[in-house]
Amino acid sequence: MKQWIAFWSIVRKDMQAYYLKPPNISWGLIFPVAWTGMFFIKSGSGLESILTLLPGVIAISILFGTTSMLAVTVTFEKNNRSFERLLLAPISLELLMLAKTGGAILFGVVNAFVPIIFALFLTDLSQVVWITVLPAIVLIAISSTFLGLLIAVSVNEVFEAQTFSNFFRFPMIFLCGLFFPITSIPTLLRPLSYLFPLTYGVDILHGAIHGKNIMSLPLNFAIIAGFCIILFYVSIRNIHRKWIL
Repeated sequence: MKQWIAFWSIVRKDMQAYYLKPPNISWGLIFPVAWTGMFFIKSGSGLESILTLLPGVIAISILFGTTSMLAVTVTFEKNNRSFERLLLAPISLELLMLAKTGGAILFGVVNAFVPIIFALFLTDLSQVVWITVLPAIVLIAISSTFLGLLIAVSVNEVFEAQTFSNFFRFPMIFLCGLFFPITSIPTLLRPLSYLFPLTYGVDILHGAIHGKNIMSLPLNFAIIAGFCIILFYVSIRNIHRKWIL
């Protein structure tokens, strides 16, 4: 019981201290809208393209929301020595890091529903398979958060974490099938697409929203869940090796 009280206390503290601040809330609202408008203008298409663009906008909203915030919170608290005080909490390191990432995961899930809410007013979403979309959103948020955690525990400064995050995020925009199919990517670059967990999450969303997934949904779910486990394990290992002497 004490462990779960400590867990929720850490999650609540992070939500109040970082994620519920007005600038972050506005970021969560404006960023998905800006990306949606950009791709509409670029494509020159009308409302009929919303279903095609929606999976990519959902995924990119989650990706940037989770990695941006986590890179700041974890790295800042490590440099500020707040992390050392958290290690005194009566919980295991694994549960502690799940608590530290819990706020980012929730923030990513909330970000995902911003473009969905806008789409509800613009097009018919009755054909969307929500029972598939919802777990896909959660898994994308978890995998993106754990990727951000791995980046945060691999650097020393906040600006390094942000720079390192962009090293992964911007290639993922073009390689993970967010706005055009992986099959249209040059053959030499295509293998890189399958190295990112976002590829499998987006493929699930494409299948659930407009029925154009490339791989089977059970395979996508299994692979992205495997990425979550691997990213978290490697992050914990780096914390033991670099932060806990």
